[in-house]
Amino acid sequence: MPARPRLLYVTDLSYPARGRRYCDEDIALTSRLRADFDIALCHPLEAVALMDGFDAVVVRNSGPVLHYQREYDDFRARATARGTRVYNPLTGQADMAGKQYLLDLTGAGHPVIPTVDRVEDLLRLPASDLYAVKPKAGADSIGLEFVPWDRLPDLAWGDVLVQPRIDFRYEVSFYYVDDAFQYALHAPDPERRWVLEPYEPTEADLSFARGFIDWNTLDHGIQRVDACRTRDGELLLVELEDLNPYLSLDRVPEATRESFAVAMTASLQRFLRVRPV
Repeated sequence: MPARPRLLYVTDLSYPARGRRYCDEDIALTSRLRADFDIALCHPLEAVALMDGFDAVVVRNSGPVLHYQREYDDFRARATARGTRVYNPLTGQADMAGKQYLLDLTGAGHPVIPTVDRVEDLLRLPASDLYAVKPKAGADSIGLEFVPWDRLPDLAWGDVLVQPRIDFRYEVSFYYVDDAFQYALHAPDPERRWVLEPYEPTEADLSFARGFIDWNTLDHGIQRVDACRTRDGELLLVELEDLNPYLSLDRVPEATRESFAVAMTASLQRFLRVRPV
């Protein structure tokens, strides 16, 4: 490995994300990482053609892969076959692998919004005025709808997940590099979920979030634990993002952004020293 490792940083700078600007975050973060790495940015559709010329591929704000599923599957297959270092590693068990983990966590009794994917399991869900119906291949709230109980039997079962609509006080996200907590943000107004403010987590909050980081068993990488605070004060997992979590670095103080960049740099350096599988 050269003295200055070469990173192919995968991002869709033009992706029209609601309420946030992917491009600003990746431009700022790569500018900081250039102190330690030689970096080239590329669109996700170009990753396969370019990745052999780099020491690692860093997948960041690349947008929902459902928009280019065939190309993403090809990227995973080729990277695995070639032993390409991909950060986050392709062994994630959460959103990286689809939505099955929500069903697995529900079945195992973890503190997650109860989730089912079979009509015969509907009675396992708590009663609610409406139910959230999400495509199994969905992302970024694409295809999400809320329906009453009497419409649930008529859904396209097999392709969707169903959860009760939770009356929550606010949403909160916990950001990790490897297994180390970095910062937390919350949206005080449920109707403005991308208007985020710094959040000071309690020990109980961190224990909740760390439980899902430990469950996922990723040795390296960036993860975001998204949760909601119910009216009873309980935290429930909404999503465990381990593919390309947006970091909302523009919502944290400069010192926190710098601390995150230092942690990510150290993580990448450790990752590059690991022999590829």
